[in-house]
Amino acid sequence: MFSKTAEPTGAAQPLSRPAGSSGAPNAAGSALGSNAVRSVLASDLRIVGEITTTGAVEVLGEVDGTLNAASLFIGHEGRVKASVKAGSVDVKGKLDGKVICDSLTLRSTAVVKADITATAIVIESGATVDGRFLKPKR
Repeated sequence: MFSKTAEPTGAAQPLSRPAGSSGAPNAAGSALGSNAVRSVLASDLRIVGEITTTGAVEVLGEVDGTLNAASLFIGHEGRVKASVKAGSVDVKGKLDGKVICDSLTLRSTAVVKADITATAIVIESGATVDGRFLKPKR
C-alpha cells in the first residue's frame, strides 16, 4: 500500500554515526548498518495500513495496522496500535497490540497494552504495562 520514495532533493539520507562508533545505537536505539535509513513519521501524520522497511522507523504521529522494521522508536506523542516485528523497540509514547522483537525498552513515559515476545527487556520506573511477556521459542 505504501512504498518508500526518494526525497524531493534526491536520495534518502543514510543514518550517520559518530566516527569510531561501529554499531553504536542511533537515535532510535538500534545498531544499524551504515547504509540503513531512518523514516520519521511526523506528529501530524496518521497512517492506517502496513509499513515495511529494512531500516529504522521513528513514530511521532499515529500508526494503525502492521509495522515491520529493523528498529522502532515511538516518541512521547507517538501512538502505535499495530502488530509489530522489529529487531529493537524503544517506547516513550503509547503502544497497543502485539510485539515480536529482540530487545524492548520501555521508557518512564511509555504506556503499553500488548502481548510482547522479546529476548531482552528494559522497563524504566514509571512505565505503564498491561499485557503478557513471552520468551521466544528457540
